[in-house]
Amino acid sequence: MDCGGFCSCRAETQISAVIFDLDGTTLNTEKATKDVLKDFLAKYGKVLDKEKEDNRLGKMHKESAASIVKDYELPLTADEFSKEIIPYYQERWPQAKALPGANRLIRHLHKHGVPFALASNSLRKHVEGKISHQEGWEELFSVILGGDEVNSGKPSPDIFLEAAKRMGADAVHCLVIEDSVVGVTAAKAAGMKVVAVPSLPTQTHRYSTANSVLHSLLEFQPEIWGLPPFEDWVQNALPIEHLFVEGIVSKGDPRDGCTFLSITADESSSESLPDQVSGVYFGWARLGTHGIFKVVVAIGWDPHSDIATTIIQPCLIGEFNEYISGEQLQLLIVGYIRQLSIEENNLGGFDTIEKDKSIADGALDLPMFSNTMSSPLLAESTCRGSGCCE
Repeated sequence: MDCGGFCSCRAETQISAVIFDLDGTTLNTEKATKDVLKDFLAKYGKVLDKEKEDNRLGKMHKESAASIVKDYELPLTADEFSKEIIPYYQERWPQAKALPGANRLIRHLHKHGVPFALASNSLRKHVEGKISHQEGWEELFSVILGGDEVNSGKPSPDIFLEAAKRMGADAVHCLVIEDSVVGVTAAKAAGMKVVAVPSLPTQTHRYSTANSVLHSLLEFQPEIWGLPPFEDWVQNALPIEHLFVEGIVSKGDPRDGCTFLSITADESSSESLPDQVSGVYFGWARLGTHGIFKVVVAIGWDPHSDIATTIIQPCLIGEFNEYISGEQLQLLIVGYIRQLSIEENNLGGFDTIEKDKSIADGALDLPMFSNTMSSPLLAESTCRGSGCCE
């Protein structure tokens, strides 16, 4: 069984409790707030260094604040920096959305009575502020911990050990889900199993100590860890919280009943996609004045880029023989089919396989998916073409 990247797929011990990280693992706060530090530094004539910020990922705010002030030689103390920048982050928190698969897993564990905790290096009051915008989260988590409630934050194991203690669980029977290297280090130091869903998708080699490395929580399989399996797949298709992308088509390439589109995604649209969204999806595509079509969408990474650059490759299902160039494209992604292979994830040679098209085609005829075509996100259009919903 391929559990994504490198991993030890079968747990050696039965997992009885789960501990989640917050930022970048369950909540897309890092995308929602991504320009805050950059804009803040610009006020002081400084330029953000992405490598330094990647290395700060997951660390305590107090520690990060001190190192930011030092690294950028800001004319502020760490406390002054924090007081000045935190309100800018708080303004963005309401925009943060649950990462793909997070709500699904949280509600699944709650349904089956599996205790689960939230353990973040953020201050407890900031944790509460962030999750207050997510329906039900405050009530669903068995335990909520902030970094200021333990002696030392991650990479120290303190916060995970305290979470386990409050849940009445042994550390050896706990599974941690993390996105940062410091979080993985802390979980291993606590003697716990850990699944990494990296916020640094092009640097998975840094997560080699994790028991499993996934591209998305949609790939998570509870039964591997002795937890109750999901039961929400419908004919090999998984309903998901909708994703929306807009772009311009540069060309269309008809192949075997599926027209591959090369698109330039709208910057604000593609930037709204989480980093942890790799996989094969399906949904609806509105193509300019041509109508609304069924579509399979592969999302992966540009292997030739030094930074994490998302590649979106839609394929209209059905015969479509018209020349396409410069057309506006709207993608409403409503379901998930599978993870990409290691080779496909770099999208150097992704080619939608017949099974993907068949699953998407059949699923989009089901009421639970076909009804989504009327979403207000897709402008009204006259549906036509053999790949279109009839």
